[in-house]
Amino acid sequence: MRIAYGVMGYGRGHAMRSGAVLPSLLAEHEVTVFAGGDAYEVLAPQFPTVRIPTIGYVYNERGGHSVPRTFSRNLAPMADLLLGGMGSGQVEKEFRERGIDLVISDSEAWTHRAAQKLKIPRISYDHVGIIAYCKPHFPPDLRLLGMRDAVGYRALMGVPERILISSFYHAEPAYPNMHIVGPMLRPEVLRVQPDTAGGEFLLAYFNKGEHQYLAHIDRALRLLDLPVVVYGTPYRGQVDNLDFRAPSNEGFIRDLANCRAVLSTAGNQLIGEAIHFGKPILALPEEAFEQRLNAYMIERMGVGMRGDRHRLTPSDIDRFMGNYDYYRSNMGDHARDGRAEATETLHRYVDDLGRGKQPARGRRKRVKPAAPADERVPAGA
Repeated sequence: MRIAYGVMGYGRGHAMRSGAVLPSLLAEHEVTVFAGGDAYEVLAPQFPTVRIPTIGYVYNERGGHSVPRTFSRNLAPMADLLLGGMGSGQVEKEFRERGIDLVISDSEAWTHRAAQKLKIPRISYDHVGIIAYCKPHFPPDLRLLGMRDAVGYRALMGVPERILISSFYHAEPAYPNMHIVGPMLRPEVLRVQPDTAGGEFLLAYFNKGEHQYLAHIDRALRLLDLPVVVYGTPYRGQVDNLDFRAPSNEGFIRDLANCRAVLSTAGNQLIGEAIHFGKPILALPEEAFEQRLNAYMIERMGVGMRGDRHRLTPSDIDRFMGNYDYYRSNMGDHARDGRAEATETLHRYVDDLGRGKQPARGRRKRVKPAAPADERVPAGA
């Protein structure tokens, strides 16, 4: 089959999850990735990829999401998405020219909506869908916000023919033809043996560190009595007890496996990998509902603590580390690897929706290369 695989471009977690299943799909089908932003940068060197628009948050000087700047930044791409602008038209054109039979989307709206318009069957494969397609499991203080985001997500993406969710925690499906698996553990994660003794340093990660690594967080980390390895900021080198490191997939995984604990924003992918390695998590969620829910679930599962990124103090970290043994004792109950199950389910869904079409299995793939840079879909304002 000829498959379009859409990947949300904000952050790297969507790309990491998608990259774990793409090689298996490419072995049997003709697959073209459609991605923008961070996801494009991660996936384009590895897979045939077409650049498309993306939406995302814009930050203020305090390291939080700026509502007016986010609205302004996303106004043009959202108008394109909802009203059928140049980017939407180009995605539809790519689908027609490539003869796309099926769309798989990881929270990516342009491919979802193009597939709906062209009546191409869809598979949703992400984590955010746990908010929209499962029965509500929100804490009281987040319930209204969660219901709002669930309605908004369904309005933007619709309800696909098949839904696959990868999550570090379980929820009860609310729709038929859907399945929930554990986190996607990448091969490079599974190859690394963790330091079972607990490690001697704290690993800090910020997905948008140029905005999120604020002065009070720096002070809190410098006052700790243990070394801290920091990823995701513009800084490099050793300063006091802090070691600022450049992006490195293998280096980060090695440090994750050998650290004592993790302080980070609350993305699903990193949480699943930290639990796999038995590393307690101090989650400092972004303002987005999904991350706030993830941080709540970490606390509820007993594998870590949620904190406030804007008010973090050394005593918060000390309190977190003081409960280290308790968090470690709960890890075994929640460690899961959903990769094999997700891959099998995804192939089954593809086969289900592709009945009656000539399969690409067993034939030499003829993948149309990504369009030249000047022909790719505009990245949006």
